[in-house]
Amino acid sequence: MVINIIDNNDNNKKKEEKLKDKNDKLGKSRILEAIRAHCFNRILRTAVKLELFTLLDKKPLSGEEVKTHLDLNGRGLYDFLDTLVSLELLKRDGNGIDTLYSNTEEVADFLVKSSPHYIGWAYEELMEEHDQTWAGLEEALKTGKPQRPDMKDTGKDLFELSYEGEKKSKLFIEGMHLEQRVSFKDFAKKFDFSKFNTLCDIGGSNGLLSTLVAEQNKHMTLVTFDLPEIEHFARKKIKECNMSDRIKVVSGDFFKDDFPKADMITMGNILHDWNLEEKKLLIRKAYGALPEGGAFVVIENIIDYERRKNTSCLIMSLQMLLLTEGGFDFTAVDFDSWAKEAGFKKTTPMPLDGNSSAVVAYK
Repeated sequence: MVINIIDNNDNNKKKEEKLKDKNDKLGKSRILEAIRAHCFNRILRTAVKLELFTLLDKKPLSGEEVKTHLDLNGRGLYDFLDTLVSLELLKRDGNGIDTLYSNTEEVADFLVKSSPHYIGWAYEELMEEHDQTWAGLEEALKTGKPQRPDMKDTGKDLFELSYEGEKKSKLFIEGMHLEQRVSFKDFAKKFDFSKFNTLCDIGGSNGLLSTLVAEQNKHMTLVTFDLPEIEHFARKKIKECNMSDRIKVVSGDFFKDDFPKADMITMGNILHDWNLEEKKLLIRKAYGALPEGGAFVVIENIIDYERRKNTSCLIMSLQMLLLTEGGFDFTAVDFDSWAKEAGFKKTTPMPLDGNSSAVVAYK
């Protein structure tokens, strides 16, 4: 009888230790990290809606001054402000009641209303749309159909809706600009353009990639090619960069029209919007527009070969499921097989800063 009691105590102790070990692991797990990420997003959205960053652009303020200016209750205020500090979205000078809060450089650039790069006007709309679209992931996995509410309501595709009016067009272009800028800039610096004199950027949007390449390569002339609806955005940006003499804006539909001839063809986050046959068509059209020795560059959320590491790229592919009829992201090996099928001799992957990578196909 005594032996049984001892055995039961030992078993209970082992169970408790095992449960404690599991709870300790959960505290550091990806599960809780994902839950916290949702909270972080909501905290930033709230700061934008309160116009906290615009307030702090004038001068650093104490917590009590923030409370007065924004008409807040005060309870939880320092937790809110210090969470933004911990997320490196605010700076803090000092501790206690005399602590002063101010904006980080990144926040000052993008979330202060007076900044020319302000995106706060779009941030809440984008996030609300994002919430509604991702809520349909289960349905998308079952049906393979896009889930953005306005696409389901109207029957229009992503680009019809995105370029529907000036405000929506600007919102979409600015969002893509932020997503792409770091990788595009790194590509413009790293790639050896010395053997190429002309470049055509297919789906060039507001001309971001063209202007970045032109800044680094004075010998080149460039074309940015996209739909007529957004031509004026490209012309405006190119004019602001004083590059109207080197970058030409050409309007058209890259499925219906021939690509402008050039030594290089580039596509930034274009191929992932389309199904496999459409991808292959665009690759063949790029091949046809290039001379012997020409280069076709795709800058995309390239998934790692074993599909184990590039979480952001895999998430982007799921986003294509939610937003398009057939789009998906791919590995460099996938692209290599499609490019060689079109006639390209070889491909070379090129890591980039930011979320994207490049793969270069040579004719």
